[in-house]
Amino acid sequence: MITPDTKDWTWVLERSCDDCGLDTPAVVRENVPGMVRANAASWVELLAADPAGLRRRPQPEVWSTLEYACHVRDVFRLFDRRLALMLEQDDPTFANWDQDETAVAERYGEQDPAVVSADLAAAAERLAQSFARVSGVQWQRTGLRTDGARFTVETFAQYLIHDPVHHLYDVTGERV
Repeated sequence: MITPDTKDWTWVLERSCDDCGLDTPAVVRENVPGMVRANAASWVELLAADPAGLRRRPQPEVWSTLEYACHVRDVFRLFDRRLALMLEQDDPTFANWDQDETAVAERYGEQDPAVVSADLAAAAERLAQSFARVSGVQWQRTGLRTDGARFTVETFAQYLIHDPVHHLYDVTGERV
């Protein structure tokens, strides 16, 4: 599974995504909290389906809906911590996150969809609130990923929102 920290996805800050259709450079930073909430609501709706179906992988190398949902939940949590670092520290460097290792270690495919749904919704709300509190010059504060990718809080918000939107596309096939 190739995920944002294992492949350089920073190109999404320069053009729209051919797959999911999100025009990331056009995302207005103040809209990110609402976009996070709307995305989470879609995941909550998906996670209400039959647990056996949620665990089924469409292909052996492609995550199931449940695994994608666990990943999105963890992305919301991780980006909330990284956003806090950007707002509290000068130019922090984010620790690397091996998403594939996390999926295996946390047994994404075996988690309870109802618990994942509640946790995902809570993580999304925390992240949405964190972005909603950003104002003024805070949008220009910076952070650095271990691979050298540098973000402002504004580009970090744009980069973030592509991940759950794209994964919703991965599961549903519906473009934004």
